[in-house]
Amino acid sequence: MVFTTIQFWAAFIAFLFFFALLRRTKRELLILYVILASLGFFYLSNQWMMLLLPATAIISWMLTEWMSKMKGSGRKWMLFLIVALDLLPLLFFKYSHPFSELLSQMLDTNFSLPSIALPIGISFYTFQAISYTVDIYRRDFCLKVTFLEYLLYLSFFPLLLAGPITRAKTFFPQIRRENIVSERLLYLGLWLVILGIIKKAIIADYIAQYNDWIFSTPDAYSGFECLMGLIGFSMQIYLDFSGYSDISIGIAAMLGIRLRENFAFPYRSRNLTEFWHRWHISLSTWFRDYVYIPLGGNRHGILRTCVSLIITMIAAGIWHGSTQMFLIWGALHGIGLAIHKVFQPVLRNIRNNNLTITISRIMTFCFVVFCWAFFRSQDLNTVQQLFSGIFTRMDLSYVAPFFSARTTWCIMLATSTLSIFTGEKLYHHAEAKFIHWPWLMKLFIFLAVIQIVIELHTSDIQPFLYFRF
Repeated sequence: MVFTTIQFWAAFIAFLFFFALLRRTKRELLILYVILASLGFFYLSNQWMMLLLPATAIISWMLTEWMSKMKGSGRKWMLFLIVALDLLPLLFFKYSHPFSELLSQMLDTNFSLPSIALPIGISFYTFQAISYTVDIYRRDFCLKVTFLEYLLYLSFFPLLLAGPITRAKTFFPQIRRENIVSERLLYLGLWLVILGIIKKAIIADYIAQYNDWIFSTPDAYSGFECLMGLIGFSMQIYLDFSGYSDISIGIAAMLGIRLRENFAFPYRSRNLTEFWHRWHISLSTWFRDYVYIPLGGNRHGILRTCVSLIITMIAAGIWHGSTQMFLIWGALHGIGLAIHKVFQPVLRNIRNNNLTITISRIMTFCFVVFCWAFFRSQDLNTVQQLFSGIFTRMDLSYVAPFFSARTTWCIMLATSTLSIFTGEKLYHHAEAKFIHWPWLMKLFIFLAVIQIVIELHTSDIQPFLYFRF
């Protein structure tokens, strides 16, 4: 069940019909309906492993309720227990096989656990469960939540597969409103869905085909082609994941839940710190609040701050995967953030003007693109071949034939890049215009987008990149 398939939207329209009928019934009945639909959706994605979600919900909710009534040191130990139990399935499915292989190599044995498929969405509902428990422990969230509401919080299908990670204080007050769906929220949801489909199903999926060729055998291509593949992947991962987030937030809006944006023009960032304030906001703020701040944050001097930043970003890298490539990617970002933190007093003295802002954005973008090479590559040899091609086989005579052979690809990449670097005011102006247009024009735009998807679709449905994390 992927958000860009006809099957999903047929099922969603049927779901909306009964959702509208149940809106004026008891709130508990509506919640139960959404939970059953969400668990059914999760079953189609994970089969029997969907049972992990209700099991996590039962254990986490009951123990958190118990913890909330405790006092003294026992409360802290209960927090550690709940977090450990929440993390246990994630650690087992995601890291048991690579850990057993590493142990086997160290002990020079042939023992290895079988590779187990990672349940889709387990990272995201696990992080939501942990954030709820920690917020209760810190007394940052004090609303009394029933088990039915909590199960909806973990299983809400727009957020289930790849987030965005939603906090309790954002979610629960909204589901307790009487009239949760407004006309403006409905049209905002439709705008985000259309935008997300354009990003993912039209642009990201199309440019992904060439990027995959480059990263599979970079030594078979010229330096210019390797560079285009690296820039292409940088745009692909942004459009793919922000496209999913847009569709997810849009579907939630259609059901009356207004969520925070998850991407805010990250490639316009003037430094790496700003980039992580704009990129995958729900995950970056999660690591900030539940890893970086508990490690000390910026409260204990510059050295401790830099160490905390590096550890946090390494943890974020390992969260994406257990290979050394993700660890390196996280470490590079951690070191980059630490360097920016050290030089902040100097950087504050540089006057902001068009030239300095442009240079800052270009430098930040180049560093982020450089790091994506490690994120996407299978091993260090692939990275070496990729950069060797870029720096030793660069030949601009390839530009004209490249554009001639891949005109549509180049136009898509250039258009999406320019749209990202244009002003945010233009985007919000277009959003406001769409919301106020007649419904017939909205329908025409939606059908036009669907037609383009049909024209450009490949034989295989491309899964969202973050499904594997």
